[in-house]
Formats: sequence, C-alpha cells, structure tokens
Amino acid sequence: MKYLDRHAVALATRKARQVRMKHLARTQLLRSVAFAWLLACLPASAANLRAGVASVVITPPPGIRLWGYSDRTTPASGTLDPLYARVLVLEAGEKRFALVTVDLGRAFGPASLEWLREATRNEVSFLVVAASHTHSGPVVQDHNADTTPAWESVALKKIADAVKQAAAHLVAARIGVGYGVAYIGHNRLRVNQNGAEEWFERNPTQVPTAPVDGTVSVLRVDAANGEPIAILVNYACHAVVFGSDNLHYSADFPAVLSQTVEAAFGGKPICLFLQGAAGDINPYYAVTALTAGGVQARYWTGEALGREVVRVAKGIHTQPDENSQLQFSEDRLRVRMRWDPAKWKEAMAAVFGSEAAQTFPAKVPQELELPVATVLIDRTIAMLFLPGEAFVEYQVAWRQRCPVADAFLVGYANGYNGYFPTIRSATLGGYGAANPATWVQVGAGDRMLDEGVIRVDQMLGRIGNVPEDLK
Repeated sequence: MKYLDRHAVALATRKARQVRMKHLARTQLLRSVAFAWLLACLPASAANLRAGVASVVITPPPGIRLWGYSDRTTPASGTLDPLYARVLVLEAGEKRFALVTVDLGRAFGPASLEWLREATRNEVSFLVVAASHTHSGPVVQDHNADTTPAWESVALKKIADAVKQAAAHLVAARIGVGYGVAYIGHNRLRVNQNGAEEWFERNPTQVPTAPVDGTVSVLRVDAANGEPIAILVNYACHAVVFGSDNLHYSADFPAVLSQTVEAAFGGKPICLFLQGAAGDINPYYAVTALTAGGVQARYWTGEALGREVVRVAKGIHTQPDENSQLQFSEDRLRVRMRWDPAKWKEAMAAVFGSEAAQTFPAKVPQELELPVATVLIDRTIAMLFLPGEAFVEYQVAWRQRCPVADAFLVGYANGYNGYFPTIRSATLGGYGAANPATWVQVGAGDRMLDEGVIRVDQMLGRIGNVPEDLK
C-alpha cells in the first residue's frame, strides 16, 4: 500500500483551501452585486405622500376636424362644453408622478409626449397622458404631420404649465380606494346563437350583453385635514353618446360625470376620468342624434355613473401613510403589424374613406413599439396604461391577475395604436376585432397585460435578475 507524502498532503490541502476561498470570494461578490441591484430597484426612501392638482381648458378654436366618425366631414363649429386637461402630481421621497387626463379622442403621439416630458422634467420624474376618448374632440394629428398643429402646440404649453403649477403647490396628502357598480353601457359586438358576430351600436332598452364590466373604481386623494383634493374614476365605456351630427366640442358623458362629482363635494376636488378597456363597450344611448335627445342622453349617462362615484367616494376613509412609495416604469413592446400593408391601406380607404389618415396613421411599419407604463403607489395600488383601445376582458383579467388588490387599467394613454381585441374576439370578427381599425398583431393585449403583471411583481421584489441560489 502506498502512502502520500506529508508535504504533498499539506500542499494539496492548501490548494483546496485556496480554491474554496476564491469560490467564497466570488460568491460574496455576486451576492453584493445582487444586493446592490435590489437596492437600486427599491423605491425611494419612505416618506409622507404629497399631492397637487391643476386643470386647464384646451378647447381649440372652431374649424378643426372632429375625431371618430368617418361620415362626419364638417369641422367643429362651436363648443358645447370646454375640453379640459386635468393634472394630478403625487410625490413620495424624491419621486414625482404626473397623471394628465385630456378630453380628447386619443392621447398625444410620441413627439408631443416627448416634448411634454422634456418641458416638465425639472418638476416630475414620470409623466403619463391619458385620453377620455370623446368623439366630440379635435383630431390629434402629430402622428402624420411634419409639425405639430397650432392648437396642439398651444394645448401642450398649457398642459406643461398646469403640471408645473400642480408640482409647485404640493400639500401633505393621503389616499384611499373604493369600488362600486354602475351599468351605463353594453358590449357592441353581440354574438348571435349561430356564433356570428353582429354590430350592436345602440341599446336604449338596455338588453343585457356580455362581456361587460360594471366595476366603478375610485381613488380619492385628500389633504391632511381630510378634504378631497382629487377623485379619480376608472370605468370602461366609449364616450360616444353624441353622434356624427354633433359639430360642437364636448367631452361627452365624462363632462357630466366630472360636474356631478365635483358638485357633490362643493366644487373643491378635481375629478379625473380614466377611461378603461372600452374597446368593445358602447353607452346604451350611443350616437343619439341631437334632434332625438342627444344632450339629455348624455346627462343621463354621466349622472348615472357620477352618482355611483359620489356614493363610493364618500365612503372612502383615507389614512395617512408615513411610508408612502412611488414606483414606475415604461416598457416598449415590439409587435408586428397584423395585416399586409398594401391590403390594409386598401381596406382603410374602403371603410373610412380618403380622410382616414386624419384619425388613423397614414402608414404603419411592419414592426411597432407599444409603450406600456406601469405605476405602483404605496405598494398597494397598481395602474397599467395601454396605448390604445383594449377590449373589456383585459380590464377584468388585469384585476384578477394583478399582484395587488387595487388594480386600475387605463386605455388611450401615451399614444394610440388602434384596437387590442382578445384572441377570441379576433376569431369572431367585427369592428375593432378584425377590421382595419385594429392593425397590431393578435395577442398584443395579452403580452401587455403580462408585462404589467411582471413589472408589479418586480416592484414588489418577487422577481429579481439573479438566480435564487445566490440570494
């Protein structure tokens, strides 16, 4: 039997110890890097929440083409009610989030949004613009014009000033969330017994349809003394009570909603309407002609929703939080165009006429980028902002899948990329599901929802970027 030399054994032992020490040092380094990354992903230091609000009228002068109806070729001739931009700025620690709602058919495009963010970068850390989707607002043209139209330039300047004003008047604040139920609309893509889809534009007899989401989500922001500063309303329903015969600027039923809510609280809070996943949802009294009671139908719709918002908002008891936190991100998802470009252009002209480019883009590349914004407030309230018209089932799915209980889905935000039908809806067809008004590949809505869920999980620290063996 051969025995190892003592010196050889000692040498081997030292080498083994050196290897272990190097491995340990490498492991410690990786753990330090991982810990540093996690610290970087955590929200700013805990702090009290502060909030500020502002609003500004952005109604253009008469003569601008109106959004939304291909058979309405006459430009706006006047104003029924002012179009507003409303601003809420929230601050926690060193982070500030600006939420801007606008009474427009869609949010501003990339160039205008970039200008607005640059103009307010000293005031806020992150900014989102969401439209009410009124079909009685001016067409937004920044996506197909060499220069921003004059009225848009004026509106953008006013919005930037409003953001600065809100940020300059922050006060100690507290927030709370509540929910109610209201039915003011129906699913406009009705599936018959034979499985065929039919266009169901108006439903004055209020026949039940599905899917529909009657959930009224309300976020109340109070000052330290309990007085309301802002009331946010998240609900899904196309703002199309007025039809193509209306040639006056109007926010449609969201104007009445805001008036109802603000009046119930003495006119002090600002009511911000956050349009939800309304891609396939119409109000019961959609496209009601002015001569057939369109104004009255708008009041019924806005007041019905507004009364429920008031009931819910008055029942919310906000509480101060010394550990308020703000987290946010914007991801750009690459997706393909759904159609052959030549066939799509041909279909656009056939369906929407020669003026289609006033509402929809004149040209869409084969690959697009969808900006998806995710905001998490106090690690308990999540907001997902989508750049187009998501079908209502995505709103329901977001509340079911979101890692936190209070989940708001907001459409028509930070740009416009047409309709996002569910995969099932795309197979059934119909407007917004299989016609040229939807040009993003099928399944894009699912991917955006997945991105929101992942982002919130990351913000909560449930998903990291290193294997768990190194934790």
